[in-house]
Formats: sequence, C-alpha cells, structure tokens
Amino acid sequence: MNAFVEGIGALLELHVIIALVIGMVLGMLVGAFPGLTATMVVALAAGFTMTMEPVQGLAVLLSIYVAANFGDRVPSILVNTPGTPASIATTLDGYPMAKQGRAGLALTLSALVSAVGILASIILFCAAAVPIASFARSSFKSPELFALVVFGIAIMIGISSKSMVKGILAGLIGLMLGTVGAYAATADQRFTFGILELQEGLNFIAVIIGLFGIAELLDQLLTHSTTTVRPISSLGRWWPNRSELRQTGRAVAVGGGVGLGVGLIPAAGGDIAGLIGWERARRVSKHPEQFGKGSIEGLAAADTASSATLGGSLTTTMALGVPGDSVMAVMIGSMIIWGIAPGPSLFANRPDLVVSIAGIMLLATLLSLALSLVRMKGMVRLLDVPRPYLWSGILVFCIVGTYATTNSLSTVLTMLVFGVVGLIFKRIEMPAGPVVLGLLLGPLAEENLARTLAILPTRPFLEVVSPIALLLLALAVLSVAVPAIRAARRSRRDQRSLAQRLEDEAHADAAEPQPTRPDAQPASAPDHHER
Repeated sequence: MNAFVEGIGALLELHVIIALVIGMVLGMLVGAFPGLTATMVVALAAGFTMTMEPVQGLAVLLSIYVAANFGDRVPSILVNTPGTPASIATTLDGYPMAKQGRAGLALTLSALVSAVGILASIILFCAAAVPIASFARSSFKSPELFALVVFGIAIMIGISSKSMVKGILAGLIGLMLGTVGAYAATADQRFTFGILELQEGLNFIAVIIGLFGIAELLDQLLTHSTTTVRPISSLGRWWPNRSELRQTGRAVAVGGGVGLGVGLIPAAGGDIAGLIGWERARRVSKHPEQFGKGSIEGLAAADTASSATLGGSLTTTMALGVPGDSVMAVMIGSMIIWGIAPGPSLFANRPDLVVSIAGIMLLATLLSLALSLVRMKGMVRLLDVPRPYLWSGILVFCIVGTYATTNSLSTVLTMLVFGVVGLIFKRIEMPAGPVVLGLLLGPLAEENLARTLAILPTRPFLEVVSPIALLLLALAVLSVAVPAIRAARRSRRDQRSLAQRLEDEAHADAAEPQPTRPDAQPASAPDHHER
C-alpha cells in the first residue's frame, strides 16, 4: 500500500504534471506531421531528460509515446498519409470516410477507440506485469537471461525485415557495437583504437538519435517532392450516434484482443497489430464488403488494435527487460542512465515507480483523448507547415539534445556518423531495430553467457541450463527460421505461378488462327474467268 501511495503521490508534483503536459503536446504534434515517428522524438527528448528525476523524465517520454497514437490519426484520415507506422491501417477506411464528408466523425471515433485500446492495455499491464516479473525473478538466472535476450533480438530480426539475411546482419552489427569499450569482467579495452571517448562505449542516445532522427531527416531531404494533396477541410459532423457506436462494438472487441496479444510479442508494433486487427474484423463482420470503402468497423478495429499494443509492449519491457518495440528500447536506455534497471528486479526494488508508470500512462491517455475531442481546425493547418522549417528545427534539437548528454562534440559527431549509417540502412532496406537491441542488450547477453560458461565445467549441463532456457533458444531459432521458410515458399510459389502464366499465354498464342494476307484467296474459290 505504501508503494501505491508513493507512486501516486509522485504524480501530484507540479514538475511531473508540467512534464506530462509538455510530452503530450509534443506527442500530438509528432503524430500530426507525417514522417516523424514516436521513436525519433522519444530518442530526441531522451537527451533533454537526462538531468530530470526519473518520474519527470518518464512523464515526458511516456506521454509522447501515448499522445503520438492519437495525433498520427489526423494525417492518416485527412491526407491519406500515416503520421506514424502505427496508423497505416487507419488510412484504409479513415481517408474514404473523409472523402465522403465524414472526416470529423472519423477523427472522433478514432480518438475514442484508441483510448479504449490503450486503457485496456494498461489494465493488462497492471494485471500481468507483476506475475510475469515474479516468475522471472524466481526462475530466471544467467542462462535464462541470456536466452531471453537472444529470443528478443531474434523476434525483432524476424519481424522487422523483409530479408532475413539483412535482419540477422543488423542484429550482429548491434551486438558488435555493444562490445565497444571496457569489458566489465576484465576491464580490457575493446575496439577503442586508443580513442578516449570510446572507453566507456558508444553513447546510446547519440546512436539512436542518429539512426532514427538524423537518418529520417536526411532521407526526407533527399526524397522530398512538392505534393499537391491538400488536407480535407470539410469535416462534417463530429459525434457518432448510438447506432454507429453499437456498430463498432464487435470491431473494437476483435481489434482489442488482437492488439493485446500482439503487444506482448517483442518487436511487434502497432503497424502489424492494426493490419491484423482490420483483417480479423473484416472476416467476422456482417458487412465485409464495406471494408476499405469507409467502414466504421474497419476504422474502429484498426485503431483499437494498434493502440492496444502499448500496454503489452510496456509489460515485456518492465517485467522482463526486453523492449517491446523501438520506443521501449529508448526507454530502457534512458532508465539505465538514470540508474534504474528494467526487469524482474524493478518490481521488487522500485514498486512505487511501477505505480507511477501506470499512472502516467492513464493520465496521458485521458488528457490526449480530451485534447483530441476538441474541434481543433488548427491541427489541419499544421499539415501545411513548410517542411524546410520543420527539418531545420529537428536538426537543431537533435544537435542540442545530443550535446546535452555529455557536453562533448564527439557525441554530436557520433550522432552524425550514425545518421549517415541509418540513411544507408534505409537505402538498402536494412532494419535499424535489431541494431538498437543488439547495442542495448548485447552487454547483458555477454555478461550472462560468461557466467553460464564459467559454471558449466563444474556442474551437469541440465542443472545449469534449464528447460526454460532451452525453450527460449528454440523459440529464437524458430522465430528466425519460420519467416525465412515462408519467404522461400512464397518465392517458389510466385515462380511457379509466373511460369504457369507464361505457359498459358504461349498456349493461347499458339491456338489463335494465323492472320491471312488481304490478297490471298481460298484454294477452292472459283475463278471468275471460268464462270
């Protein structure tokens, strides 16, 4: 009870409330500008929160995370451009509704069902996080922790890349980057090349701002083209009637169930959940033919599913120390800098902080919902802000935020270098997520592997490596192998279908009658002179 009171009491401080409001406004703005992702801005904000108290810093970062899931629906519905990847499925029915003059209704429904999805995920976090953390604390030792890290990285590799080879390569690059600096067990310097700034390893904030912020900025600069698409300004009515609310019931239930399940899978984000939820709702709908043409059910299912992943992602992050998505990876890095280790020990050492985290998520959701329901035509005008102004501001904040972490220009140089690396990754379609996970969790995996190898010679193998560790390693192999097998089968099937199509076209061409010359006459035709 004391932990609950302390956790709630920490939220009542003025500085925490101000931090929460600032984060919420930033999150709404992030979502409203297409091309800006929550990961990018959370990484940028992390550089400014390093000097804050943990609760204040978490209020900024978590409120950005929550509010971005409300703001990104605005461009998805009005411009047919996802504000963040999580709102990809919103465009399927949101933009058709806007073209039909129901943009205001789409925005209101999106905000309502998004709040329902996030609130349901917070309940999941409160109910599941403590049992999962208790089980992990009693059952997870060095072999299990090593296997858990491998499983988390393997899941992200399997999900985040179309090419399994590129995903594995990205994970290996992240693990290699995690070895830079002094080895904790022996204090030996590795891959520092005599550079003093590398003795403590690569600066995590500089790396993620470079990979997600500068890389995105450079990519937009190089691919920018003037668009003629204008936001839909005819918003129509805003509030749904009872019939429309009842119509969304089944879709919200289906989408919420999908989102809660997908959220518990490390690295599976709202974009995946939204598309799966939309498809599942279409299958159980009484009017599946309306999906993709402005269906209220389709919009409700997609937004509920994508929003409901937040609590599951938070659960795996806080209870197991494995990031649920790239935003949570940034969150773990920030917490480590604050001296807080996410994982099973967090619930035993800082239960008040866990209560504060749940409270921040709840308050951020309710405030973001209230802000979204205000009929702000200013949100539409934000879409007309010239991109060069936006890029200039982002670049300045990236440089200032990175420099503030260490007060060293070498950190800014690291950020710029990884910005170029991130741009190359984008060009060759190599995911940055496994790199971040490898950099963040690589030292943890190495430390637990070293402990396991030190114990193995003295005890039987099955006494050291438990069935839980073997199961996690097997799941890690499957999470990489199954997508690779599916891709290979799909490739062979596509090749067979192409070959069959070419063969059918060849047979059709052969069966067509050959054209005759205009002056040719049939052999049996009578001669006019003989007549």
